[in-house]
Amino acid sequence: MRKYFTKEVRIGIAGIIALCILVYGINYLKGIHMFKPTNYFYVKFQNINGLTKSSPVFADGFRVGIVRDLYYDYTQPGKVIAEIDVEPELRIPKGSTAELASELMGGVKMNLLLANNPRERYMTGDTLQGNVNNGIMEQVATIMPQVEKMLPKLDSILASLNTLIGDPALTNTLHSVQNTMASMEVTSRQLQGLMSKDIPQFTQKLNTIGENFAVMSDNLKKIDYAASFARIDSTLNNVKMLTDQLGRKDNTIGLLLNDPSLYNNLSATSANAASLLEDLKAHPKRYVHFSLFGKKDK
Repeated sequence: MRKYFTKEVRIGIAGIIALCILVYGINYLKGIHMFKPTNYFYVKFQNINGLTKSSPVFADGFRVGIVRDLYYDYTQPGKVIAEIDVEPELRIPKGSTAELASELMGGVKMNLLLANNPRERYMTGDTLQGNVNNGIMEQVATIMPQVEKMLPKLDSILASLNTLIGDPALTNTLHSVQNTMASMEVTSRQLQGLMSKDIPQFTQKLNTIGENFAVMSDNLKKIDYAASFARIDSTLNNVKMLTDQLGRKDNTIGLLLNDPSLYNNLSATSANAASLLEDLKAHPKRYVHFSLFGKKDK
C-alpha cells in the first residue's frame, strides 16, 4: 500500500495546525474570538486620540466588543474610521454615538452612547458618528496655563512665608498666645468653680428672698385697707376736733391756753412765791418762833 502521509506531509500538517493555534491564541489574547458570531459597525472620528486595534468597546460601563481595525478615509481627509465588533445581542438604536475617553493609565477606550429610540436601530455595517472626550486630561490641559501663571506668585508667597516663619517676632507672638491661652484656661477653671459653688448659693438666696416676697405679698393681700383708712380718717377727725377746742375759749383747756390774765396771775403768784422764799431764807425768825424755855423773843 502506497503511503500518502509521509514524514514531510505530517510535518507540514503539524506546522499548519501550530500556525492556526498561534493565530487564534494571539487573537484571543487581543479579545478577538474568531469562532464567536459578532456584528460589526463603523465609527467615524476626526481624531482617534491614540485609539488602537483591540481597544475595548463599552456600553453603559459594560464591555460589549472590541476595535477590529482602523482605516484612514482618503476620500474625506481628516476622517478616521474605526471598525468595531460587538456582541450580536446588542441592539444599537439610531441616534446613538460613540466617544473616545482617555484612561488614567494612558489607554483609550470607546464608549457607545445609546440613544433612547426603541423603534429604529442600526443594522450591521452601518456607520456611527464619533467624538473625543478627553475628560480629566482635557481639564488638566485647560488648567495648566493658569497654573503656570500662578507659579511665580506661589514662589513669592512661599518666600514671604519663609521670611515670616524665620522672624523672631512670630515666635514671641506664639509664646504670648500660649500664655494667653494658659491664662484663659485658669480663668475658665475659676469661672467653673464659681458656677459650681457661689452661683448655686446666690441662686438659693434669691429663691429665699423671692419666697419672702411672696409671703409678704400674701399678707398684704389679707389686709383690709378700707377699714384701716376708715380708722385713720376717724383719728384725723378726732385730732381736728381737739385742735378746734384748744383754739376756743368756751372750755377749760381753751381758757387755760387762750386767757392772758390767767397767765399773768400765774406769773405774779410765781414771783410772790419766789420773793417769799427769799425772805424766809433771809429772816427765818419772822416765821418760826422756837425757844427752849418757852420765852418769846422781842
